Amino acid sequence: MTKILIAEDDEEIRSLLKFKLETAGFEVCGVPDGEAAVEMAQSMLPDLVLLDWMMPRMSGLETCVALRKIPEFRSLPIVMLTAKTQEIDVDRGFEAGVDDYIVKPFSPRELTRRIEALLARTRSSSIEAFIARTRE
Repeated sequence: MTKILIAEDDEEIRSLLKFKLETAGFEVCGVPDGEAAVEMAQSMLPDLVLLDWMMPRMSGLETCVALRKIPEFRSLPIVMLTAKTQEIDVDRGFEAGVDDYIVKPFSPRELTRRIEALLARTRSSSIEAFIARTRE
C-alpha cells in the first residue's frame, strides 16, 4: 500500500487530509510539525510527503530541505500544501525541492488526483532507471 506522510500543524486539516487520503486507498500518517516529519519519514519510509509551510519547530520549507539532504529522500515526491499564495513563495517552494505546490483552500479531489499523478510519474521514472541500470 502507498504510504503518505502528512506534516500539518492544524489538527482539523490533518484529520481531513488523513480521512480523504485513506478513503482514496492510501496508508496515511500525520504529524504536527516538521521535526516530527523528518523523524517519522526515516522510520516509515513514505512514498510521498505532504507538507504545510507554516508549522512550529520547523517550517515546511525547512523540512523539505532537510529531507532532500537525506540520500534516500532525494527523489521522494514532496507536495507543499499552504496558504502562502505569492509567486515568490511558490518559487521558494520549488527552489527548496518540492515537486508540487497546492494553495489552501484546496479541493480534496484535486489534491488526490495530483498525488496520484505525481506517484505515477515517480514510479515510472524509478522503473525506467532500474531497467537502465540492469542493462549496464
